[in-house]
Amino acid sequence: MKKYVLSFGFLFAFAGMLLAQEPATANQQQQNSEAQEDQTGGPVMTFEETEIDYGLIEQGSDPYRYFHFTNTGDAPLIISNARGSCGCTVPTWPKEPIMPGESAEIKVRYDTKRLGKFTKTVTLTTNEANNRHVLRIKGEVKKKEEEPAAIPESQGGFGQ
Repeated sequence: MKKYVLSFGFLFAFAGMLLAQEPATANQQQQNSEAQEDQTGGPVMTFEETEIDYGLIEQGSDPYRYFHFTNTGDAPLIISNARGSCGCTVPTWPKEPIMPGESAEIKVRYDTKRLGKFTKTVTLTTNEANNRHVLRIKGEVKKKEEEPAAIPESQGGFGQ
């Protein structure tokens, strides 16, 4: 009999804990929706494009591409970090705040000495509500054509 009473007691306590959690969850949902309403302003990073195709390029060619963007929000935009997906992709970004309405660019350098197809990303961390952006570069690096061998000098030469 004690087992039944003890089991019933645990069951009752467990049910009480579950019921106690529901109001807290509803309260958290209300707080989350209020927080989202408060975040209607702030900086907004708007890109012209988020993917750049290098196309088919020759080994050692121009390694730089530029992602242009505008702060279309109503507060200064701060880019706190930009990270390439590997050591062959190096981003450079503005360190100073970008004011509302101002434009700037993210400069990306890909190591064009590496042969073959590539798809790389650059991840930006900002002070926006959605604080991450992922930019993509892709293309294919083909082997640089060999320079033709120098024309051998003739045996007789000029002026003989």
